[in-house]
Amino acid sequence: MPSRRPASAPLRKRQGLQKRRRLRPAAPLARGRPPAGGQSSGGGPDGWRDFAASFVAAGLVEAPEAEQPAEREEEPLTAVEAKGGSAVLLLPPGKALTFNGKCCLTCLYGSVRVCGFGIVPDQPPYNLFSPHTHCALSIEAVAYKESEKSKKEMKAEARSILRAHLVPRAARIKLMKSFVPQCSMVLLEHLETPATRFILRHVEFSRVFTAKEKTVPCSTPEDAALASAGIERQDPGNGLLLSESSLSAIGELVQACQEEDEGCPVILVCGPKSIGKSTFNRYLINLLLNRLPCIEFLECDPGQTEFTPPGCISLINVTEPFLGPPFTHLRTPHKMVYFGETSCEQGTERYLDTLKYVFGAYERDVPLVINTMGWVKGAGLLLLIDVIRLLSPSHIVQISAENFNDMPQLTPEHTSSATGLHTKGKGPLKCKSLANGSEDMELCRVRGDFRPPHSGHRLLCVQQEFPGAGIAGHGQTHRSVLREMAVLAYLGQLQPSGMDLVLPLHSLVPYQVPFSAVSIKVIHTDVAPTHILYSVNASWVGLCRLAEEVQGKADGPVFLTQTPICDCLGFGIVRGVDMDKKLYHILTPVAPENLRLVNCLLVGNIPIPNCVFLNQPGIEGEIPYVTAEYNYGISGAGKLKMKKHLKRREHM
Repeated sequence: MPSRRPASAPLRKRQGLQKRRRLRPAAPLARGRPPAGGQSSGGGPDGWRDFAASFVAAGLVEAPEAEQPAEREEEPLTAVEAKGGSAVLLLPPGKALTFNGKCCLTCLYGSVRVCGFGIVPDQPPYNLFSPHTHCALSIEAVAYKESEKSKKEMKAEARSILRAHLVPRAARIKLMKSFVPQCSMVLLEHLETPATRFILRHVEFSRVFTAKEKTVPCSTPEDAALASAGIERQDPGNGLLLSESSLSAIGELVQACQEEDEGCPVILVCGPKSIGKSTFNRYLINLLLNRLPCIEFLECDPGQTEFTPPGCISLINVTEPFLGPPFTHLRTPHKMVYFGETSCEQGTERYLDTLKYVFGAYERDVPLVINTMGWVKGAGLLLLIDVIRLLSPSHIVQISAENFNDMPQLTPEHTSSATGLHTKGKGPLKCKSLANGSEDMELCRVRGDFRPPHSGHRLLCVQQEFPGAGIAGHGQTHRSVLREMAVLAYLGQLQPSGMDLVLPLHSLVPYQVPFSAVSIKVIHTDVAPTHILYSVNASWVGLCRLAEEVQGKADGPVFLTQTPICDCLGFGIVRGVDMDKKLYHILTPVAPENLRLVNCLLVGNIPIPNCVFLNQPGIEGEIPYVTAEYNYGISGAGKLKMKKHLKRREHM
């Protein structure tokens, strides 16, 4: 092989000359031989084109870029400042505002849609949350039926509405100049809730509602008006992107839920991680709430829960739209079990028993949407077959992405004949019950009022097309960070609603619970009885209710030998264990009337976020519960976990 030698000086000069020729195409033209009189043998201007093309083919000049037709400028949005901390936005027909931030939206005129949910003037205000951890929300003006009024009468009506909301005269004049038929106006007000105030207090999340990158320059009066309400405009490409197959599936599901020809539909949504299952569910449910008073939602993914802190399997009746990520709309389900893990990989039998228990509360009087885990490879796919047989959905939405071939199509034939993790094809589901030993979970009679399984479900295949679809870890924010934010949002409910000041958790008065009043079980690992109280201290616990009281020592702690499947009424932090008075000190936002029903504390593998321990203002000296000196031999003790998904500063 010939060795590489540095170019000689004459060669470098020739290269430099060639560069100059590319910059000055007139030089070679002067030495060439253009057709006399501007004509070639072919005649006309074509000769000049052929002559110029010869220089491009020789590499002496670069081909000119084709002229692109000038893009039609988008009709600008009109936004004005109103009373303190608010703005009024006028959207022309079919236009949308994509934004980051949070605000309270009231529709003043026309009709708008946010994440599938339609908002009109006679509805109450809605809180919108658009952090940079998720795709940005968009406020879209949609068509509506207008009354038979002239444009002058419409403007008079809109002007009257603006006066009623104390919009200044100069702002009204500006809005009326942009007023056209079928336009919509919304009032955007500054929003602060106890949960968001508590989250933003922690440095790690203080800018969660601020855009990571400013894709739209903030220099116009409209941007200043929007900023006064707490939001900033984003590129529409950062908003929700729904593929044609998604819209087609959603349209069919909405029609099925309205018709109910074969009973209330049971819709199961499945697919790999980072494929958009949660976003699909939100859009679908919001769209259904435009037409139905309520929807049931079954959460089967303990790692990415929608309405509860992580580690739960729950059934909730949804009556209000959710216009933000999970940590902004935590709600109390009417049936919830604390599973205590973000994955069921080490406890698939207990997972199925728990799912069976929660699903038993579904009364089949309204449509049901089921969210499933993104674990669809290997044993996860086999477990999904078991879940499908147990829940017997009428519709399965299988979401996938390009080049994802690890999951076969879940047709009725495949789900009935394939072998599951705990079931055989075309047979009953057998699963070990932790409470009653071994029992057969007959698919057609999980409860006395359960209907037989569907003879065949309707499979809807959805192909996602957004960047990074189906690539694990490609999400905008790591899943563990989202779980921390859900826990912080739950703890934010401890904050008084009428105060702007955020109170540190150690300044709040805890409940005192006698040892003998509750039983304790550590779910995720085996702990020696002598070390259980060490594990309970400074831990996140599920506040649960056992059907039967567990008798123990009169004044000592009560320990369970098996993990119960029971109702969870809420969560709390064991702030301290008083060994002298035999009391647990528990911080929880659960109402006192519900706390009276709690007789069991379950400790799972859901940690309290590190920032809760590290951010304790007013503490002098060593921070409680944070130390480098501890006994590694104690089960349940451990150092703060490293965040391996975070990039080092030099790699940012």
